[in-house]
Amino acid sequence: MMLGYLLGRAGVDTIVIEKHADFFRDFRGDTVHPSTLQVMDELGLIDDFLKIKHDRIQKMDGFFGTHKLRIADISRTSAKYPFIAFMPQWDFLNFLRDKAQRYPHLKVMMNTEATDLIWSGEQVVGVKAITEQGPVEIHADLTVACDGRHSIVRPAAKLEVEDIGAPMDILWFRVAKGPETESVFARLEPGKMMVTIDRGDYWQCAYVIAKGHYEEIKARGLEAFRAEASRLAPILSAHIGDLQSWDDVKLLTVAINRLKRWTRPGLLCIGDAAHAMSPVGGVGVNIAVQDAVATANLLAAKLAKGSVTEDDLGAVRRRREFPMRVTQGMQVVMQNNIISRALAEGGEPLTPPLIMRLVSAFPPLQGLTARFLAVGVRPEHVQSPEA
Repeated sequence: MMLGYLLGRAGVDTIVIEKHADFFRDFRGDTVHPSTLQVMDELGLIDDFLKIKHDRIQKMDGFFGTHKLRIADISRTSAKYPFIAFMPQWDFLNFLRDKAQRYPHLKVMMNTEATDLIWSGEQVVGVKAITEQGPVEIHADLTVACDGRHSIVRPAAKLEVEDIGAPMDILWFRVAKGPETESVFARLEPGKMMVTIDRGDYWQCAYVIAKGHYEEIKARGLEAFRAEASRLAPILSAHIGDLQSWDDVKLLTVAINRLKRWTRPGLLCIGDAAHAMSPVGGVGVNIAVQDAVATANLLAAKLAKGSVTEDDLGAVRRRREFPMRVTQGMQVVMQNNIISRALAEGGEPLTPPLIMRLVSAFPPLQGLTARFLAVGVRPEHVQSPEA
């Protein structure tokens, strides 16, 4: 949707297709980081964007065993908008679609599910799709796959995936809250880890489990799960009964992977379709936005004049691969050295790694961790033209 907005704004005839009738999907990435807020500012959208209901966080605290630590402080960065905005992703997407209506070159087709690519020899020339009226073919000079970690385009284009792996999966759920609040973001104990995010009138919770252990946890029963969640985060206790069945708990299968090649002639993959990110740090949606900005910066003017070459498309990968690899690398370090350790059953009482103790003890270091988390590696700025 962001790439569609940017290309339509640049005068490039663009179609965004979405298989559902709306953008409403619960427990998608809702963290809008300062890097994305900066993009909205550069597009002249920030004032209206921040009128959408959202929650803000600057400081991130966590319990590592019995030790409370400050993990990051975004107010110590130089970001123009020094906070993370928690906003339902469907509100973000609806906002972009509504604002994009001013651009006649952009068309958004809902209830349109891509099913396959259209080829002309070795060249991708569009997609086959199913609409409410039946099958259609949409031909294009360039097809961009933004269809996520379960992309149908990747296998259709025979693009090889490098699987990096992840030691955990996540159970997402929400619990109502009263006036109480706290800044604790993550809680780690031997064999247990949970993240709680204050969303104003409810807690958004991520219960982190060892990879493949979901059925085992379900077998223990919902009451046991509620009791464990309340023990880890006592602030949930008053309303933990909101979890009335396992239907209220959503499994997120965590994956970290990346394509060895992002392109075919006439085809480009970006976002999770090119590189699935771990939920560590909540960076996924923001990395995808950065990909979209870079893509428009590099290709919009060329597309407005005609088609682009595969080398033009490769420039997007060359621009975005370094920040993607650094971010995934840091996620793997976190997974292997902190999360895996916390999820190890029967381990010794947890003590924070030295680096975490140093960050908590020296506030300036909290700005460095916040910069990596919230601003990212080599953030992109809008350079594509407005037609």
